[in-house]
Amino acid sequence: MTIFPGYDGTALHYEQLGDGETLVAIPGGPGADARYLGDLGGLDARRRLVRFDPRGCGRSATPADRASCAFAAQAADVEALREHLGADRIDLLGHSAGALTAQRYAAEFPHRVRSLVLVTPVGRAAREPDPAELAALRAARADEPWYPDAAEADALLAAGAGDPAALAGRITPFFWGTWNERARTAAFDPELAPAAPWMREAFYASTSTNTSADGVGLGGRVGPEPVAAPVLVVAGERDGMIGTAPARLVAALHPNARLAVLPGVGHRPWVEDPAGFAALVGGFLDGA
Repeated sequence: MTIFPGYDGTALHYEQLGDGETLVAIPGGPGADARYLGDLGGLDARRRLVRFDPRGCGRSATPADRASCAFAAQAADVEALREHLGADRIDLLGHSAGALTAQRYAAEFPHRVRSLVLVTPVGRAAREPDPAELAALRAARADEPWYPDAAEADALLAAGAGDPAALAGRITPFFWGTWNERARTAAFDPELAPAAPWMREAFYASTSTNTSADGVGLGGRVGPEPVAAPVLVVAGERDGMIGTAPARLVAALHPNARLAVLPGVGHRPWVEDPAGFAALVGGFLDGA
């Protein structure tokens, strides 16, 4: 276990797998423990894979100021990690909500980013799902045995009825391309689930452009900003959590972006198709 100070001194955690050029991986959630990323389908065989627990997540400390957990503010923590690692430039991977932090970092520190990998991103600078696409993706699973219970939970969530945490667990099958034992094991590991109930609001917060004492922005709302570095955007064809629409928006934003929609998988493609995912991302990184 390795601890380093974030931009404001908050104790942050990361761990390394493998050797080679540095690939920093930012988890989603927001608020999830980075261990759920595993070895990202075997990418540690190609890179020095650095799994980073953002502030308030996993084994990192909770900051005194929750506003500092906004994704825009957390770009400064990624820069602190890069400096701590002693890497002149990094390859950066963001999954789901973590893709917002990754894009923000690449926009603010373009000279430090060699390439950017955005896996099932939630959007460009906010969540940007297409409700019609999500409805169609979920309805397409109607012949699966778990569907009636998941559809009922989905309707209750939409109506604001029932316990949101329990209902969220019941709709989890929609997020996977195939709902099997492997998916259930990965989805319901209680040790790695987002723990802080306030994290989601803080991460997506639209605050004033206040800054800390050292001048670092504390999460003021930022808009989409193109990144010049090579970008690989990976979507899951059956991703009923966020859909493919956000990935398409992200790929259209960045001038040197490539979009890959992986067939038959959902929100965590490295779990459902580890070989295909590692070959795709590894090939991109090797050529970046």
